[in-house]
Amino acid sequence: MTVTVDGAELYCSVHGSGPVCLVPSAIGTAPYERQMAPQLADHLTMVFFDLRGGGRSTGRAADLTFDRFAEDVDAIRGALGVDRVALLGHSILGMLVLECGRRLPDRVSHVVTVGTPPHGDMSALGARSTAFFEADADDERRQRMRGNLAALPPDPSPGQILLAQTPMRFHDPTMDAAPLFAGAVSRPELLMHLSVTLAAEWTITADPGSLTVPILLTHGRSDYTVPHTLWAGIPATLPDATFRLLEASGHQPFFEEPERFTAAVTEWIASRSAPKRRPQS
Repeated sequence: MTVTVDGAELYCSVHGSGPVCLVPSAIGTAPYERQMAPQLADHLTMVFFDLRGGGRSTGRAADLTFDRFAEDVDAIRGALGVDRVALLGHSILGMLVLECGRRLPDRVSHVVTVGTPPHGDMSALGARSTAFFEADADDERRQRMRGNLAALPPDPSPGQILLAQTPMRFHDPTMDAAPLFAGAVSRPELLMHLSVTLAAEWTITADPGSLTVPILLTHGRSDYTVPHTLWAGIPATLPDATFRLLEASGHQPFFEEPERFTAAVTEWIASRSAPKRRPQS
């Protein structure tokens, strides 16, 4: 299905049944449809959608702001005919769903992030990522990473770099990750806009009290691109945040531990689904 929203046609792919969970993508919906825990569709209506300016959606990437993303989400929600939706954002896209939850507390029921950093300072994130990898990874993982980087061509594509980073992204450093990203649609202008323009000044610790939507922060123990240690002490500062570490996962726990990931998400949603009590007048 497509949803028309102020200058853009947003492509959506719908799977499953139950309460609606929207999953944004900046690389086309196919990689997330392939990697997402299939068990989730037994509990939730999973709606994968391309950001404006990405994948099969139209519109300009430069028009994407936190406010615009919230408007796009609300338009998809309205097109689906539901009052509220859950949001699931992977990696830096977790930043978008968190900000959407801040802006639409009456329309967003739950926010789930997966491998999302608590801030958008990419230079600081890179430094912490490298330090954690060198300190925590075993010799085999580090050697494989060095070999992958040495084998890259002189001017590698973003896709080649991503696959070379498999030892930092997956619990199993030897896996062939290429099939997981088949059909990915690279839009450099969108990726730059997300990681530079939107992320540069973003931090979850700015005005944490306004993030009243229930938040589940999921991370893989072997995620060396966004170390789980970045979140130390932060969940307790948020009004309703739960942190869950999956021990046999990297940056994509929904793929590496699908059953545990599904249980973590669905049980948490059930625990945070009691109707809100209205104050007595």
